[in-house]
Amino acid sequence: MSKFMNKVDFAVVVEVNHANPNGDPLNGNRPRETYDGFGEISDVCIKRKIRNRLQDMGECIFVQSADRTDDGCKSLSERTKKNEELQKAVKAKDNLAYAKIACETWTDVRAFGQVFAFKDDKVSVGVRGPVSVQSAFSVKEINIDSLQITKSVNSEPSEKKSSDTMGMKHRVDAALYVIKGSINQQLAEKTGFSEEDAEKIKQALCSLFVNDSSSARPDGSMEVRNVYWWKHNCPIGQYSSAKVHRLLNVTALKKDPKSFEDYKIELGSLEGLEVEILEGI
Repeated sequence: MSKFMNKVDFAVVVEVNHANPNGDPLNGNRPRETYDGFGEISDVCIKRKIRNRLQDMGECIFVQSADRTDDGCKSLSERTKKNEELQKAVKAKDNLAYAKIACETWTDVRAFGQVFAFKDDKVSVGVRGPVSVQSAFSVKEINIDSLQITKSVNSEPSEKKSSDTMGMKHRVDAALYVIKGSINQQLAEKTGFSEEDAEKIKQALCSLFVNDSSSARPDGSMEVRNVYWWKHNCPIGQYSSAKVHRLLNVTALKKDPKSFEDYKIELGSLEGLEVEILEGI
């Protein structure tokens, strides 16, 4: 694999149409929103989707969802115990070797980093990953629809309809969210993150919602519209990530936008910095 040489900044424009992008478990699973009423998708949620896409692409993933596990392991510690090389590093009490093996084994570890702290192995190893992802926010304040739903059958035997047949379902009517992130060359060098890994992250961003359908997010209700990929010409980057991300300006053309066509996307430029624009899958 070729060494990751230069810093990358990226942004993703996501369209939501009658879906719950990221439910808040502390608020009845209503779509997350800020105090100002803007929609939010947490960075943890976004990285979960990236991991799922990388796993679908055949990559070895450490932090797997319980319903998507491909190695039979039911916990992270169990996954490390199945790795003989890691266990040798544990016995040798070699934290550097432990981190190196973990990065070589799992794509998400060398991309996002990971804290390995398991009481049985008596290890405490932290890996800082080069790929950072910010929480995504909607361009405009979101309108949340709440629907009363009922199940057609009781969960337990009863002559009458029980209370658990009643429920609520929440969704965002229509919105546009922007995801921002970057890839740090210095940290990539430490974890072994390569140019090929960066291409896989790019592919995952383009197809972020493939194989991600649920009752909260039906197929077609979440769509990646565009991915903007800025590759700098030096390791530390020609410009700060904040300055690069500000190049993308998304504004609503209507007071109550209902579709992607109701927004205006403007892309600025910085001298010597080129952008690759990809359509979502």
